[in-house]
Amino acid sequence: MYIIFFIISIAASMIGAICGIGGGIIIKPVLDAFGVLSVAAINFLSGCTVLSMTLCTVVKSKIKKESTIDFKVSATLATGAILGGLLGKALFQTIWNNVADKNIVGFIQALCLIVVTAGTLVYTVCQKKIQTKKIKNVIVTVILGLVLGLMSSFLGIGGGPVNLAVLFYFFSMEIKVAAENSLFIILFSQSANLVSSVVTHTIPGIDGLLLILMIGAGIAGGLIGKAINKKIDSAAVGKMFTGLMLFIILVNIYNAVRFSLLCV
Repeated sequence: MYIIFFIISIAASMIGAICGIGGGIIIKPVLDAFGVLSVAAINFLSGCTVLSMTLCTVVKSKIKKESTIDFKVSATLATGAILGGLLGKALFQTIWNNVADKNIVGFIQALCLIVVTAGTLVYTVCQKKIQTKKIKNVIVTVILGLVLGLMSSFLGIGGGPVNLAVLFYFFSMEIKVAAENSLFIILFSQSANLVSSVVTHTIPGIDGLLLILMIGAGIAGGLIGKAINKKIDSAAVGKMFTGLMLFIILVNIYNAVRFSLLCV
């Protein structure tokens, strides 16, 4: 199990760093599909892996002065994402504590991920035909960040493709620039999620060695992915992103069916 989880985590973190989706959007549904850990445990492990990856990637970019982060936009989004991360954690915990069959939570998350990923894929395919915006209103930006943080925390995905879609459409960012700004936002939403878990004593029972391995995989994957991102063009990143969305939709369809059968 350790080897499988490590491979999934490092591969997801590497792809996440390249595309700016954090890796959780891959880790969460793929680990759910194996069915060896509870939904709550996978949420926590996925969040910690994504946090380690984004922290490493963002810090490295700042140290090497390679950052393309638009701090005026992303810091405002991150402010909303912190609050959203806390709300998403509270929402997850409320549902988790009030349903007898925990498979229902997994089913809800799988359905949400299908809708979110499919919507992002449709937008990505039609992107060239859509007139983008350049939002400057601080309140609107904070609200957008709140929604992103809530979804990422509740679904245990870090931020995923929705961050990119928001940065594409509302702020007219090019894909590689959006990728780095997305990781910056994910860093704050996942930090809020982790702090909330510690403060509220809602960290699920997990294997400490597995947690360490996944965090290490997140850091290694982030470093590798960042290096690859610098060597490929935006078109290649876009194709990888589109293919990844299709894969994630299929995995989540499988998970939705599996959890629904377990609920019967």
